[in-house]
Amino acid sequence: MEYNVKVKLMNDDARIPYRAHEGDAGLDLFSIEEKIIKAGEAGLVRTGLQIELPKGTEAQIRPRSGLALKHAITVLNSPGTIDEGYRGEIQIILINHGKEDFKIEKQMRIAQMVIAPVLRVNLIETENLSDSVRLEGGFGSSGI
Repeated sequence: MEYNVKVKLMNDDARIPYRAHEGDAGLDLFSIEEKIIKAGEAGLVRTGLQIELPKGTEAQIRPRSGLALKHAITVLNSPGTIDEGYRGEIQIILINHGKEDFKIEKQMRIAQMVIAPVLRVNLIETENLSDSVRLEGGFGSSGI
């Protein structure tokens, strides 16, 4: 199923997000500014985009694997969530886990955006939950 997502470019440096390859889940997001993210620090990077999401969806902001592997740059609050009612500029919180400062260039692909459905649920307070095979098994419960 396909949905239309309205995208507003806030200035001439902004670019419409796109998929690098057919079948990719994520749409690449681009920086509209040059910025240094110092080693061990985080920074907010502007994309110059505003979007209007379809009802019942969210946009998830995720890291780019190449930046993570090669430069230890990732999305700090991964995945970041953009709610359907938000109309402000999409800005990406990047963190540099590396040992060297990292320079963000204009037009650099800095993150990816995945549009996903959101389940609307009603939370119902109860005294009992149904049994499951796992029960309360948590961290490490499935072995090494």
